[in-house]
Amino acid sequence: MDAVFSGSVIAMGGGVIFSALLGWACVSDLRTRRIPNRLVAVLAIGGLLFSLFAQRGGVPSAVAGLLVGFALWFPVYVLGALGAGDVKLFAAAAAWLGPRGAIEAAILAAVAGGVLAVVMIASAGTVRETLRTLMLRLTTRSLRPAERVTAARDPRQLPYGIALAAGALLAGWLPTIAW
Repeated sequence: MDAVFSGSVIAMGGGVIFSALLGWACVSDLRTRRIPNRLVAVLAIGGLLFSLFAQRGGVPSAVAGLLVGFALWFPVYVLGALGAGDVKLFAAAAAWLGPRGAIEAAILAAVAGGVLAVVMIASAGTVRETLRTLMLRLTTRSLRPAERVTAARDPRQLPYGIALAAGALLAGWLPTIAW
């Protein structure tokens, strides 16, 4: 399978735009733990236009990618582990990738998210506290959804949009990396 952003000037230009928009989302998520809806809308519309002009399955593929991307991460949002902006960001990015690319991007994003979580835990020096909390929840069978917090209340909140963007970028530029 060829990279989504290779083979033509339109594909390469689209890849540059895709990368820039995801970079913007990462900066926003890192600074504020929020991903602006306008950015998500531009990313989604860009994916639809890209699919129309790059002819990689056309608009039906873009819509399918968007729906698959949303379906993959929505349950994680329902459980309280992701914010709505993260789910919308991934769905919009998946419009560029199509349904197969969305699945690959989700796998890569999950790996990137695990790495990001380990790095944040290690850098905060809270490994022992995190393990104690996890063991407490497992032994008391209290695995209810985590309380949603805002960045203002907890700046240690994981900026998972970075992991989602990394997965989407890798799937778009290096599509065989996960298989």
